[in-house]
Amino acid sequence: MLIIPLRFLRLPALLLMLLIWMPCQAQTLKLAGQWYEAAPSWRYAGQPAPESAGLVAVGQPTKTGGHFIYQADFEIAQEGTRVLDFKNSSVIGRFHHWVQDREGHLIAEAQGGIQSDAANPFFLRHGREINLPVGHYRLITEVSSPFFLAQPVPYLDTLEHYRQAINPGNALTLLCLGLLLGLAFYYVALASIRCNITDALYCLFILGNLLYNGTALLVYPQLFGLHWFYLISVPILFSNCAYIFFVLRLLGLTRDNHPRLHRIGIALLALFAAFVVLALFKPNWSLELDRIGVALFMSYGLAAGIVRARQKDATARNYLVAVITFFVLGVVSISLSEVDGVYTFYVEHLGLLAVTVEALLLALVLASQFTQLRVQFEKAREHAARDALTGLHNLRAFLDAGIAEVERSKRYAHPLTVIFLDLDNFKQLNDTKGHDTGDAALREIAKALLATLRSNDLVARLGGDEFSILLPEIEYEAALEAGRKISAAMKSALQDFPPVTASIGATWFEEVDRTFAEMMKAADELMYDAKINGKDTMRFRRFDAVNKFAPKSKKSVGGR
Repeated sequence: MLIIPLRFLRLPALLLMLLIWMPCQAQTLKLAGQWYEAAPSWRYAGQPAPESAGLVAVGQPTKTGGHFIYQADFEIAQEGTRVLDFKNSSVIGRFHHWVQDREGHLIAEAQGGIQSDAANPFFLRHGREINLPVGHYRLITEVSSPFFLAQPVPYLDTLEHYRQAINPGNALTLLCLGLLLGLAFYYVALASIRCNITDALYCLFILGNLLYNGTALLVYPQLFGLHWFYLISVPILFSNCAYIFFVLRLLGLTRDNHPRLHRIGIALLALFAAFVVLALFKPNWSLELDRIGVALFMSYGLAAGIVRARQKDATARNYLVAVITFFVLGVVSISLSEVDGVYTFYVEHLGLLAVTVEALLLALVLASQFTQLRVQFEKAREHAARDALTGLHNLRAFLDAGIAEVERSKRYAHPLTVIFLDLDNFKQLNDTKGHDTGDAALREIAKALLATLRSNDLVARLGGDEFSILLPEIEYEAALEAGRKISAAMKSALQDFPPVTASIGATWFEEVDRTFAEMMKAADELMYDAKINGKDTMRFRRFDAVNKFAPKSKKSVGGR
């Protein structure tokens, strides 16, 4: 397993925050205090200092939660309104602040937390305003929580600066949650349209993170009054399972083609299911189980992505970009207990950013898959529309294009020419010189026709030794000249394949007022007329608008 020293993992997190760090630096009064662990039933009510009340000093609150008291003495050198808040994390069940002066008189008191109904005066923050004159003060903070994501540390900031400093973090929260919500709808739509369980599984993963981050970063408690603390941990227990299923489906890891990776995935699912059961009996361990689960599924996704990418799987290569980014940011977010020097960005922000970046990159993976599918579809459609021997359009493609061109010519009153071409004595060539020579003759005809016609003209091999040509938007004299060029091109192309010649029938319609099938039939009849009356010639007929179904003229171009 890849082992990265934590000091190196801190660097990406700090680099990501570099551009927004400076405006978010709180003009803080860093409090140098001491944490004490208290019994669940102990409550501060003006008792003597915690150390004299029999409380045990600890380095910081334990991540599996509990009841803790923080005491710090500080000096205020300039009178004004201050804000008292916590750094590193907003995952706090309940808190209660008491501020006393030098004589022990209560100056200010405030409370709140995710489990508390107390209103937050600042958007998505635990900050509380206090007015303090110049002097010496003592802060007593009582904190109780089922668990902690990171170490909560009280600090003081000026009101004016605090209001500005919290804005970028709040903006990041709303932006990322909005993106995740949009991506959740995106994956729901994909799952419905494509009937694809892979998309549905990733949608479940996103929903779990929406519930977790929205609660941890105070969006749901403040905006919707949802104070159930375990929304922070329980959804992740299930989203971890969904992610393993997602990786198995996305990378095609089955029992048959990748038995080892498949077995590991199933084992992780069994372990995560055990985590769900364990969390029922030890709910204060649920977030730690989440942390272990995230580390395991990220490692599994990274390993599986590497294996499949080395096997030249295109989806795995694209997925690997997303999972590497997610792995680096995710490992940092689940490993940190504090963010040094940063007060208004939390560890939760980094975790939210990691999930959002991965979801966006995976959306790009899907977009690239759609592009590949579109290219494959276009190639398949083009292949289905082409004659394998000559590369010309086949009968079906010619009929589809002809019908569309007839409708367009009717709408815009454009003239149209349809030409039928049939080879004379072609069976004799095949019988005497073989089918390879016959195929070569057909390929030469195709080259000659493509070289002679305009780029917007359509030529097709209808089958055997029959060809057809469609000349849109062409006037009569130009159509007549095109017929002469086609006849000359056929003579040149077939001079090395005696006794093969070409009989050609061409019809020019000044006004298109019939179906494409009727127009092809008219050209076909002229071709048979040329074949019956000597072969190796072209018969040309024009249909004017004033005399729609009767020929005005009939010309023979070329001869034996």
